[in-house]
Amino acid sequence: MQKIKPDLKNKLNKLHHAKAIELNIAIVNKDTKGLNNFIKYEFPESSKDLKVSEKIIQYLLFEYKIDVPFPKITNPKFTFIDLFAGIGGMRLAYQNLDGECVFTSEWDKFSQKTYEINFGEKPKGDITKIHEKEIPDHDILLAGFPCQPFSIAGVSKKNALGRSHGFLDETQGTLFFDIARIIKCKRPKAFMLENVKNLVSHDKGNTFRVIKETLIELGYNIHYKVLDGKYFVPQHRERIIIVGFDNTIFKSLDSFEFPKMNDAKYALKDILENNIDNKYTLSEKLWNYLQVYAAKHKAKGNGFGFGMTDLEGISRTLSARYYKDGAEILIPQNNKRPRRLTPRECARLQGFPDNFIIPVSDNQAYKQFGNSVVMPLIQAVGQNIVNEIFKLNGKYTNKSYSHSTTVKHIIQ
Repeated sequence: MQKIKPDLKNKLNKLHHAKAIELNIAIVNKDTKGLNNFIKYEFPESSKDLKVSEKIIQYLLFEYKIDVPFPKITNPKFTFIDLFAGIGGMRLAYQNLDGECVFTSEWDKFSQKTYEINFGEKPKGDITKIHEKEIPDHDILLAGFPCQPFSIAGVSKKNALGRSHGFLDETQGTLFFDIARIIKCKRPKAFMLENVKNLVSHDKGNTFRVIKETLIELGYNIHYKVLDGKYFVPQHRERIIIVGFDNTIFKSLDSFEFPKMNDAKYALKDILENNIDNKYTLSEKLWNYLQVYAAKHKAKGNGFGFGMTDLEGISRTLSARYYKDGAEILIPQNNKRPRRLTPRECARLQGFPDNFIIPVSDNQAYKQFGNSVVMPLIQAVGQNIVNEIFKLNGKYTNKSYSHSTTVKHIIQ
């Protein structure tokens, strides 16, 4: 226990919100230089004594309770686990439905930082090294298992490099079977899996056939549908959602109602920030390169090129490669070269609220949001899953997801 004066503790607990976020980011990143600068600014007298300063740093690193924006809810109505969690898009959706996350797994250290600062828990690491019996019992299993082995872009790249893809990709393609072993052991009432649209057609449909057969053999009735995020945010993002229910519990559940897609129209202009830093404007060299690259591919008759976005419409799909050049979603600017989205705009494009903290570099943030999910879409599917679970005992009111979780709601 690091003993520091009560008045210092009180001051730490009364920090301005923006300053508290800055401190939390330094703590999660174990940034001792940043913590030293914080102490010098907030506690100038204490910073003069190296021993006192060191005590404060140790207290902050090991005892100080980070004030997280999305803590576990009180009185949860169901439990769930979050596999291949990324930065927690699925968790956030299911917490909004009054669920409690009892286990999380994510191997990427940068995603772990983002997850920890927002939810107050550091995810467990590589799921392949975690025994299924170590995982707590739960009602719903969530998994957005790695999509690169199955995505169109991922397959094209691996083919070009002479690498394996799909289940033959030994580093990522077989991770589905880790989900299967956990389902077999823990027998959740239901599960929800998310992946790219191309999963259905990969390897002439054989990959998806194996997935379906495996889940059915485990004793689950399954339902799946390709859904587009454009009905929830201003982004065209098609993903397959696979929902399963334990058929020893849901004996008469022959069908599952996926969310109805309404005619809501979203515009990219609604998620844009004001007063954008010039660093997001493309350099002259990069802009010239993208134009030459696009012209070359147009001459060959294919569609590769940059995406200049209509601000009154929706964007292309945000991908994890966005950090490279931002080519798929470019924002036009008056009398200037186009710019890429900011990390906050990427968060909004996926339906994350503005109090979601981004503690990592821009490049890492682009990767993280590009790999994430359209959070309101996941919540809409989740609402229908939860409704089915609690129909069994009348414990939960049968509610419908409302499209009130709109872009304007997100940025308020």
